[in-house]
Amino acid sequence: MATLLEMAKDIVIAHATTTPMSKEDLLKEIQDVYAALSALEKGVDIVAEAEVVAEEVKPAISAKKSIGKNAITCIICGESMKTLSRHLMAKHNMAAKDYRKEFGIPRTQALAAKSYSETRKKMAIESGLGEKLAAARIATAEKKNGAGKEKKTPVVSKEKKAAVSKAKKKA
Repeated sequence: MATLLEMAKDIVIAHATTTPMSKEDLLKEIQDVYAALSALEKGVDIVAEAEVVAEEVKPAISAKKSIGKNAITCIICGESMKTLSRHLMAKHNMAAKDYRKEFGIPRTQALAAKSYSETRKKMAIESGLGEKLAAARIATAEKKNGAGKEKKTPVVSKEKKAAVSKAKKKA
């Protein structure tokens, strides 16, 4: 019969063939698998121990420090990236809403690096998304009013009127 270490080695080899791993990852994986197999052999409830460990995990970084100019850092694992939403779902199986709630991040705070948000904002302005949105809203309001029994004039700000006239000139 194979020893626990041999079984752990075989499991990690199978995992490493499908997932790229560094030396540190391999060593940690072997230790984790060995500990799990050892716990199984002793009859210890692994799930209960994992929940206790999960409760004791402290944030890797404060919420305020996590949002930087060129990167946003995951408070859970400490990994830095440009946007966080996809990482949260893929690595931590957590929605952005739950992440914000758990760490007290306001709903208005973007889960993206500041430079990334600025770049996306510039792109939206250059492509005229705001003007197109205003024009579409006015067109929708006009359709609603035209289909109704009585015509109502929509309340439109000066900025929206200017945006509509620009959009009509471009078209």
